Amino acid sequence: MYSGCFHLHLRITPTRKAFMVMASSTSTSTSSLDFLTMKPYTPPSWASHLHPLPSHVFSLAHLPTPIHRWNLPNLPTNTEVWIKRDDLSGMQLSGNKVRKLEFLMADAIAQGADSIITIGGIQSNHCRATAVAAKYLNLDPFLILRTSKLLVDQDPGLLGNLLVERLVGAHVQLISKEEYAQIGSVTLTNVLKEKLIKEGRKPYVIPVGGSNSLGTWGYIEAVREIEQQIQSGTSNVKFDDIVVACGSGGTIAGLSLGSSLSTLKARVHAFSVCDDPDYFQNFVQGLLDGLKAGVNSRDIVHIQNAKGLGYAMNTSEELNFVKEIAEATGVVLDPVYSGKAAYAMLKDMYENPKKWEGRKILFIHTGGLLGLYDKVDQLASFVGNWQRMDINESVPRQDGIGKMF
Repeated sequence: MYSGCFHLHLRITPTRKAFMVMASSTSTSTSSLDFLTMKPYTPPSWASHLHPLPSHVFSLAHLPTPIHRWNLPNLPTNTEVWIKRDDLSGMQLSGNKVRKLEFLMADAIAQGADSIITIGGIQSNHCRATAVAAKYLNLDPFLILRTSKLLVDQDPGLLGNLLVERLVGAHVQLISKEEYAQIGSVTLTNVLKEKLIKEGRKPYVIPVGGSNSLGTWGYIEAVREIEQQIQSGTSNVKFDDIVVACGSGGTIAGLSLGSSLSTLKARVHAFSVCDDPDYFQNFVQGLLDGLKAGVNSRDIVHIQNAKGLGYAMNTSEELNFVKEIAEATGVVLDPVYSGKAAYAMLKDMYENPKKWEGRKILFIHTGGLLGLYDKVDQLASFVGNWQRMDINESVPRQDGIGKMF
């Protein structure tokens, strides 16, 4: 748990101006008629030596996502934080997962798949995005969702991501956390894959979080998008650091590799919300090796632990932080990923201000808003700002004035 002495006083003046980095038409932007189309893919020149290169990409996200100044309070001297809003990459398909799915779904279609299998937690943003993307492309989604052993034999309900998944007709299969730990995600998806093959289906398996070497291209491409936004924007900003949550490893692999190869050259700081930093350093190394990148993960990404109580578990301090950031800046963070990463980033700035002084930081908001619905009971005590409207007796009243259609 984080130290109880770390407190944020989130009060900012409304007069501070938030500068936007606007993107004109770029190779990553999508016209309305390009949505849900598959096109040949040309990598950035600085990534053309990687292997294998994707042959095609599907247009699934609304890109480019905005970058703007994030007026967080109590930052170290001359420190600026900007935020890239990948939470605005769509609604049903929002968040960082859709960038990976643009490449993974193109591969599934190229291989003639008729169904998609993926796996994750009971409120997995990735599984929800995969289910929606699959339905967009006329594929049948099968989701293996991890839950507690007390709930594994019960209807999982319609909360948060589950509502979207079940509305679009995803086939939901539940597994207990204990079974997941003993069997592993790879074997579980392979068991379901073999079952579907015996039924005459052609399933395509997407790993946890879409995090494999092909999915890594989603955030290699995002780096090109950031480059183009900076070049076309009016604010001549040069980012020193990129900060992002890490839950499965693919996003930080693409960001760190792309940043190191491109003109961005920003140091990537990842805050892991599950497992531990050593696990992710090794996992990212495997993704980089799968692209024949020839780099050491520890040279291009720094990973710190922000797991707290555990994956998808929150302290009251973390949830209150999400509420205070939303109230102070209008940016709603999810409690599982970006909320924990932002909390850990500001805690580190509070404890080690010299490390961050004078630096320009780009924080990647990876989405996951639907995950907040799973925390409504815990959040209730922080959001009591309501009252019955007081209407004086002197206000005239007349039947039929306020029509209710």
